[in-house]
Amino acid sequence: MKSLVVMAAVIAGLLGVPATASAAAAPDLSLPAPAAAAPDLSLPAPGGPLPIGLRTLHLTDQQRADPWVPEKRRELMVNVWYPAVPIGRTSLYMTEAESAAAVAGRKLDLPPDALSKIRVHSRENAPSLPGRRPLVVLSPGAGNNRITLTSVAEHLASQGFVVAGIDHAYEAWATEFPDGLRQCVACGRQPDPWPTAIANRAIDTSFVVDTLLKDRRWSIDAGKIGMAGHSAGGSATAAAMVTDRRIKAGVDVDGPFFGTVSLDRPFLLLTSPTGEKYYGASWEETWPRLTGPKKRDLVENSGHSSVTDAAILIDQLGLRTHLPPTEVENQYGSIDSGKALEFFRGELTGFFKKWSAR
Repeated sequence: MKSLVVMAAVIAGLLGVPATASAAAAPDLSLPAPAAAAPDLSLPAPGGPLPIGLRTLHLTDQQRADPWVPEKRRELMVNVWYPAVPIGRTSLYMTEAESAAAVAGRKLDLPPDALSKIRVHSRENAPSLPGRRPLVVLSPGAGNNRITLTSVAEHLASQGFVVAGIDHAYEAWATEFPDGLRQCVACGRQPDPWPTAIANRAIDTSFVVDTLLKDRRWSIDAGKIGMAGHSAGGSATAAAMVTDRRIKAGVDVDGPFFGTVSLDRPFLLLTSPTGEKYYGASWEETWPRLTGPKKRDLVENSGHSSVTDAAILIDQLGLRTHLPPTEVENQYGSIDSGKALEFFRGELTGFFKKWSAR
């Protein structure tokens, strides 16, 4: 199985801060980028009828040491998107410090805060709309932070879900915690760190679910919980379902299976040609042990990162022609990024409405 570290080298962060140990697989960051003093960047509008709020949580699991920095307790940053009263200011897409790190990492000819100003559709800390809600947990890919799945999260929230996007500490580039930016400690480690990361992400997920079920700002139905993830986050979805039966249904977007995975609950596997090439053997080996309702769908002409916001934003910035052709093919494919995102959002919404929210 191809290591997730290699994939992380080209998808790390929103627009890519290179993993030094995998520099051979990383894009050439010295390539010129188009000048844009004030880029007009925005995420596609969600398709549901409900307005959205966003709260950012800093959580600490006092019962666990962090697997990458053992002297610290395990800390997580979590975005919670939810149906909300449409009042208050629009949320930032990412923090200014995260934006500055991404701009510098890609050597983009943009103001340092440009990516924090990407237009989103959530209101910061807006009051929740009344009603008992199903929950969907999202886990991002290796090297990516939680904001890379914002378009998917906003769409699900507009359809009536509470959505929790988890940043797993030290597994993403340039994620801001209360004490400052944290880099990806796991990326580039040898031996392959991701089996350990996936197991820990499963524990992270249960901790987040426990925390949200106790939080009175949301009325979450404990019997209606689903999970989805991209790449390593898809791997974590399967692992979390094995250890936590509260998760009724799961979606894996192009993530390999780690270890022995046996599930009797609904599972959706959405794959790209890149994923089929590198992870197909893992999927074939595990598929017979998924005994619940299941579906595997190859998204033709897509790339490994077509489900993420990066695909939309790369196109808005006009970067496709400035990236190495192999990166474009592997990460974004030839599919129209807007149509790809529409497909993924529709598939996840339909799946969770059918299997975890009913």
